[in-house]
Amino acid sequence: MFERGLTGTDNLPQNLRGSSVEPIEQRMSSRAGLRRWWLSALLFALTLITTTIFGAALVRSFDAGRAFDPDLLGESYLRFLHGNGNPWLGLRFSGPLLLILLTHEFGHFVACRYWRVDASLPYFIPSPSLFGTWGAFIRIRSPIYSRPGLFDIGISGPIAGFVVLAPFLAVGVLLSRQLPPGAEPQSFVFGTPLALRLLEWIRFGNVDPSRILLHPMAVAGWAGLLATAMNLLPVGQLDGGHILYAVFGERWHRIVSRVSIGVLALLGFLYWPWWIWAVLLFFLFRRHPLVYDERPLPAGRGVLCAVAVLIFVLSLSIVPIRAS
Repeated sequence: MFERGLTGTDNLPQNLRGSSVEPIEQRMSSRAGLRRWWLSALLFALTLITTTIFGAALVRSFDAGRAFDPDLLGESYLRFLHGNGNPWLGLRFSGPLLLILLTHEFGHFVACRYWRVDASLPYFIPSPSLFGTWGAFIRIRSPIYSRPGLFDIGISGPIAGFVVLAPFLAVGVLLSRQLPPGAEPQSFVFGTPLALRLLEWIRFGNVDPSRILLHPMAVAGWAGLLATAMNLLPVGQLDGGHILYAVFGERWHRIVSRVSIGVLALLGFLYWPWWIWAVLLFFLFRRHPLVYDERPLPAGRGVLCAVAVLIFVLSLSIVPIRAS
């Protein structure tokens, strides 16, 4: 996911863009860039800690042969603060997850560099709650002038992230195990997007997902699928919104964004967090900056668009988490 923003000297009068201004501007830009490096590094370090602590609770639950136990999350934080136990065993979860998210954001970043668009390094969002993170984003600080550029920047993250998460998901499912006969079904069940269900069917046949205990690496792949699906929603300034705008233009982007938000509101009756996501999208990310380029996309982008739709279908889970 990435945010749009505009900075620079395009709005300065012509007589202020001379040699007397540029050295000052370059020094200010260098200092700001250094601060952004430190902020990106700090947020990544904090997110590594929170996701690893969550991963430690997940690993302990898996090793005990039961579904994720939220009570173990608080215990993992206490173990980490007091130096007890081995919290770094949670790297089995946090390592794959952060690599997936990092690859997604650097997919955007590399595309921005290719199209000469000024973009920040990824900013991670640590969280003490479920999964230990709310994801990551890059901030785009200059306009995107062309529809092919907008398309490439929007689609590069989901494709790059999916390519990395696929092997983690496959190996994680291979390492997962089925609950023994007579054991109670899990009370905390991760949703089964199509990509995960296909792998589970290959590994376990027609076993009910509530009787499959996912390995922490598979949960990391699952979290990557969830982040990919949410970013590919055809709404506003999400990755899917950028792709939609680049392919069909501003009018259809506006219509489909509103319809998609309405669908999310209806899905909230099945899974209430969708209501929160719908409200956030409506008020914060619904509108898209104009791209003044009326030329149609090159034909080859249509194949990539179909790939993005396929990834979205494989990644989407209507009820991501079910607890009883």
